[in-house]
Amino acid sequence: MEDQIKISPSILSANFSKLGEEVLALEKAGADYIHIDVMDGHFVPNLTIGPDVIKNLRPLTKKVFDVHLMISPVDNYIKSFAEAGADIITFHPEATKDISKTIGLIRAEKKKVGISLKPKSEIKLIEKFLGKVDLILIMSVEPGFGGQKFIPDVLNKTKKIRDILRKNNLKADIEIDGGVNFDNCSEAKNAGANILVSGSTIFKENQGNLKKNIEILRNN
Repeated sequence: MEDQIKISPSILSANFSKLGEEVLALEKAGADYIHIDVMDGHFVPNLTIGPDVIKNLRPLTKKVFDVHLMISPVDNYIKSFAEAGADIITFHPEATKDISKTIGLIRAEKKKVGISLKPKSEIKLIEKFLGKVDLILIMSVEPGFGGQKFIPDVLNKTKKIRDILRKNNLKADIEIDGGVNFDNCSEAKNAGANILVSGSTIFKENQGNLKKNIEILRNN
């Protein structure tokens, strides 16, 4: 895990009528990654974007596309999202019958592997795979919708994962996603997160001053 805090703005909160412009604005504002939430209306109760949108955004920026797949069965879609331009592909253990196979499919596409836990998902679901992934995404809201309130209970889970990584000398990023704002971002970092995903706060606070909001989240 790197000490440098990275900010991965979620384009779920962007203006979809001018998504390309929004991505360029995030790059200019100093975003480290671009977080792309993919929902299928089946694994989670909402529909968002597919590979074609990512493919169209890809030529606009060299920023890391941090793609969170909330789709099931996830294996069927990995190749499509990899070819569209995802750099990190994150999946949920509940969305696959074989976690090792899913990790292998992502690795075969030469992409970084992320694995995600919903607020009620237990660490034991992924513990034996922590040495095989690049990123652990802790959901601090129930996946499916933007603009929800942060669930503080996930901070204990974050600390436990950080401690497991340290104890076993494993290198992986810890990312927190859901309701991250100026009030709780320091708690998330103190718990062990080094990547913060934020949507509503980045796009709406301070009259939508993206640069200012990203810097506050990074430095608070």
